[in-house]
Amino acid sequence: MRAARIVSLLLLLQARGRLTAAQLADELDVSVRTVYRDVEALHAAGVPLYGAAGHAGGYRLVEGYRTRLTGFTAGEARSLFLTSLPGPAQELGLGAEVTGVWRKLTASLPPDLREGATRVRQRFHLDAAGWYTAPDPVPALGPAADAVWRERRVRLRYRRWEAPREVTRVLDPYGLVLKAGRWYLVAGPGPRTYRVSQIQSLEVLDEGFTRPAEFDLAAHWESCVDDFDRRRHVGSAVVRLAPAVLGRLEHVLDAASCRAITETGVAGADGWVTATIPVEEDETACAELLRLGTDAEVLAPERLRRRMAATVEALAARYSATAPR
Repeated sequence: MRAARIVSLLLLLQARGRLTAAQLADELDVSVRTVYRDVEALHAAGVPLYGAAGHAGGYRLVEGYRTRLTGFTAGEARSLFLTSLPGPAQELGLGAEVTGVWRKLTASLPPDLREGATRVRQRFHLDAAGWYTAPDPVPALGPAADAVWRERRVRLRYRRWEAPREVTRVLDPYGLVLKAGRWYLVAGPGPRTYRVSQIQSLEVLDEGFTRPAEFDLAAHWESCVDDFDRRRHVGSAVVRLAPAVLGRLEHVLDAASCRAITETGVAGADGWVTATIPVEEDETACAELLRLGTDAEVLAPERLRRRMAATVEALAARYSATAPR
């Protein structure tokens, strides 16, 4: 722990030049006294470091000195791919490691590239979560990530959407995927996908497993997404859409429907657009299309049109009645 901190101190001085003991203590989250001890250790190791007193004082390295050390810990090395994703890194328990990685990567760059990297970090931010939804509670994410990394089997209790609602399974965790702010565990046998927020409990077992050498997590996930869209879209519907709703479709309908409207839509003389869109089973399709209110009309199939009409009539009857007191 101390060795990693001393390396961090050295890299901070290499990246920023002169820093006071107080500034170093703040960066490393230690006391000023600890900084003094670490500086003495660097002196004893022969690092050309000197300090100056006064208002413009502080510690700095001798001009031209650069260390070749990266100082990466195992956790920091794992967190490299998360350096632009502070939220997910925090959920995985790697928030501190991401900070350490950024500091060490910055220190290893020449001054001109270092300035550019800092500007990027200051000016661009990636937020992976979707709008209108609260983050999933994911207490099992940390243990799941540990099992994925160390290739250890897990025993989990999982809550499903179908009966039996709760199942217990022993799985080989192949990887984790973050999709629209939600974490998913991809695990064998199968492999199959498990939403991490639905894991009621997870135990990392001592038993290891061999991850299939040919398994490609990104390719597998892309295939799963394509298959999901194929399975959920069981039919199509012809709809008319008012001009007023065309500019906000992406906030109401899914991407496949928006794409279909762009590709198949034909505008009439009144400005309404007629298009054919993919739909799920009738109950779900009815609920989705009702979100468009009077700005949409289902023309076909007749079965879905009748369901829409029956739902609207039931709503009208409900709201025409006196509210219960």
